[in-house]
Amino acid sequence: MKPHAFVAMPFGTKPGPDGVPIDFNRVFTEYLQPAIAAAGLTVLRADQEQRAGDIRTDMFQELLMADLVVADLTIDNPNVWYELGVRHALRARGVVLVSGGRSPTAFDLYTDRKLRYTLKDGAPDPATLEEDRRKLTAMVKATMESWHGRTVSPVYSLLPNLEEPEWRAMRIGQVREFWESHDQWEKRVDLARKAGRVGDILVLADEAPVAAFRAEAWIKAGEALRKAEHFDFALEQLERGLAIEPTHRKGLQEKGICLQRLAQQGVAGYSIERARSHYQEVLALTDARGRAIYGNDPEFWALLGRVDKDAWTAAWRTEGKTAEQLRDDAAYEDALLRAAIDSYLRAYRSQVGHYFSGINALTLMHLYRHLTNDTRYDSQGVSMVGAVRFAARCESEPGNAYWAAVTQADVELLDGTPDTVTAAYKEAISRNEKDWFALNSTRSQLQLLADLGFRPDTVAAARSVFERALQRLQRPEENWQPRQVFLFSGHLVDAPDRPVPRFPAEKEPDAAARIAKVLEEMGAGPGDIALSQAASGGDLLFLEAALARGVRPQIQLPFEEPEFIEKSVLPSQGGESWRDRFYAVRDTAGVKLRIMPDELGPCPDGVDPFERCNLWLLFTALAFGLEKVRFVCLWNGGGGDGPGGTAHMYNEVKARTGRVEWIDTRTL
Repeated sequence: MKPHAFVAMPFGTKPGPDGVPIDFNRVFTEYLQPAIAAAGLTVLRADQEQRAGDIRTDMFQELLMADLVVADLTIDNPNVWYELGVRHALRARGVVLVSGGRSPTAFDLYTDRKLRYTLKDGAPDPATLEEDRRKLTAMVKATMESWHGRTVSPVYSLLPNLEEPEWRAMRIGQVREFWESHDQWEKRVDLARKAGRVGDILVLADEAPVAAFRAEAWIKAGEALRKAEHFDFALEQLERGLAIEPTHRKGLQEKGICLQRLAQQGVAGYSIERARSHYQEVLALTDARGRAIYGNDPEFWALLGRVDKDAWTAAWRTEGKTAEQLRDDAAYEDALLRAAIDSYLRAYRSQVGHYFSGINALTLMHLYRHLTNDTRYDSQGVSMVGAVRFAARCESEPGNAYWAAVTQADVELLDGTPDTVTAAYKEAISRNEKDWFALNSTRSQLQLLADLGFRPDTVAAARSVFERALQRLQRPEENWQPRQVFLFSGHLVDAPDRPVPRFPAEKEPDAAARIAKVLEEMGAGPGDIALSQAASGGDLLFLEAALARGVRPQIQLPFEEPEFIEKSVLPSQGGESWRDRFYAVRDTAGVKLRIMPDELGPCPDGVDPFERCNLWLLFTALAFGLEKVRFVCLWNGGGGDGPGGTAHMYNEVKARTGRVEWIDTRTL
């Protein structure tokens, strides 16, 4: 869904400043609406004369929630001035002022930039209309791009300590249609997140009613992609959300984690230093009053500690070294180790109940003493032991029971005996004995201690506990992940009455052979997935070829089956035989069918269901991992389609992976 603009302006014909009547309906339809739409926004204006009974609640909601307000100040209209004042009181930015023929002289807006347009005979001047539109489009784009830049509201400019109200806190109960649709949208986003369907979240994010909700959805998509270890695509979604909400706590956390993982993988352009800089910038953020936003947030300090710890570990932990060499190199990098300790200590001091940062600081402090014989942390460590153990014992969240128990065992590991450590870790495992990933995470930490020769007998006893526990478990299979993802878009077979041929029925055998050859050349086979609609023509030819090679198809339809067959299967030449082929593919074992209205809800107004479905297919494919996607299209090269059309899918995949195969129907 596009960003949303609300236009505050007079309606009908009103006397102009020089006495000449101005037709403001023509100003809207000829000038404002097309210029704002050309900037990529949907446009709405309130009609107070037609909706006098309930206009105030609708108007307040629009002035609060709209991504942009455009106010026409050509005449001194009290309604327009009132609406502009409400917007300035509710939002610090997101306003464009226009004026026909003259600039208003209101004192409070005297210094504000206003865009002038030309009037002739009470309507937009045809001689300058195109240029006036171009200038307004440019100003709207510039305003949207600098959303978090200069404050334009005189209220927030003169009262710098004033904070904007939170979007949801200003929920107006009478505006039921907006909030009911929002609640349904939010439920679908959460369902998609819980099911791990990132492609669904990305479609729904684009359809969010206002910027704040789009930001939330993109950040949720980024988190889901990060958990699926698609860090590059996750970072892209997080950046989209943070562009709207730059101080979003979860978004900033997830961005840092992605930067760190990309650095660990050695991806070009990413480094530990870049991840560290990100967290340092977050910790330095301030609000309108100059107060630190996250300066005392233990999570961000702990994440910075993790980055510092990884930098220290990377500096000494390389293959082929002896145990003595590893220990010597780790000791040599003592400055990096101290940086990690300091970050974890800062996290723990910010919140002494944050036992995760406390135990990490304690463990690294003991390692520092072990490696360097430097006693600088000894007294501090002694005072922290009881506090960290107590904080872990006070954990009340059932989902954190394992980590609280492990923390207590980790404390025991620092000065306990092999027997007491064994008992403590066995107790922790009993809280989460079936979570392979949690157990393996703790084992990895114990391996680091073993590599450095820290308390060898005690660490060996602890490792033995986890080895036995993990032997009883098989590493769980994660949600099935394909080797390759084949995405298809293509033309239907021409209807008998199509005036200009695009994919004539007699070309079907050649098209089928070309599709089969492309899949063969790409090595398609078991372990791969094929994503497509199932229309007569290219879609079904592709699905049949995929099945022949053992590829697992997933069909995604824009409508319920009967409606889809009526619109996209039967109209083609030989429609009944295509319908039989549709059912044959659908009923093949292993084929998954997803229906868009069931998964994503009704199609938003003004959105083409076929393009929405293609966008859904594209995002579903990309969510499996950018490097896996191969796009195949049966297409005549025609452009002009919007997001979700074949041209858009072709360009998107080509830009991201370069793996596209275009079968030109004009060459069949």
